[in-house]
Formats: sequence, C-alpha cells, structure tokens
Amino acid sequence: MTRRALLLDIVVRVLYPAMLVFSLWILVRGHNDPGGGFIAGMIAVAATAIRAIASGTDAARRALPLEALRLSALGVAMALASGLAALASGQPFLTHLWATLPIGGVKVSTVLAFDLGVYLSVWGALGGIAIGLIALDEEEPS
Repeated sequence: MTRRALLLDIVVRVLYPAMLVFSLWILVRGHNDPGGGFIAGMIAVAATAIRAIASGTDAARRALPLEALRLSALGVAMALASGLAALASGQPFLTHLWATLPIGGVKVSTVLAFDLGVYLSVWGALGGIAIGLIALDEEEPS
C-alpha cells in the first residue's frame, strides 16, 4: 500500500468534481468558440489522473462513469451515430443537422453528439491509460 499525502487527498476531493464541471463547460462552449470535445476530454483525463495519484487507481477507476474501455467505445459509437444521422436524411456523412426542441425552443444539433462522443472517447482511452501507468507505480517491488 502506497502512503498518500493527506493534504493532496483533501484538495483533490474538491478539485476533481470542479475539473469535471469545467470540462463539461468547455464541451458545451466549444460549439461557437474553439474548444469542444477533445480539450474537454483532456481536462477530464487530467482530473482522473490527479484522482489516481491522490486516492489510488482503484478510486479513480470507480470514479469513472463506466469502465474505461466501455466509456471510450460508447464515445466512438456516439460520434459515429452523429455522422450516420446525416446519411439517413440524404446528406453527406458528418453533415451536422439542427433541430429545435418543442419545449423551450432550445436548438440542438448533431454537433453536440459528435463532441460528446469525442469527449467520452478521449476520457475513456487516455484516462484508462493514465490509470494503468499510475498503477505501475503503486505496485510493491518484489
């Protein structure tokens, strides 16, 4: 068992959810400004890595919404589905479509589905790699 710094563990308990909320803000903000799925995913990866360092890799794995490989696969499927929606409507692949929700008149698009897919793919793949690499440091020497 690796000794962990108590202060770091306390700080990360506040920092981890704050970083995830910030990553979601960057994800949504990316529609009209630079940013979006990739950078938001990288912020989530950084949150996962700092959680693994402070609390251990088991805690970081449990904090992911899904197992890392499944999270990444879900993201790829979402990004692919966002492109297939255009094909279904007779448009070229990855042509983004917009619609207005009947409640509140909120405009939504396949851009959000694509960005969310990239976000989940990056978080799952690179977060899983980060956890795996940090786990190597946790192993007891023989």
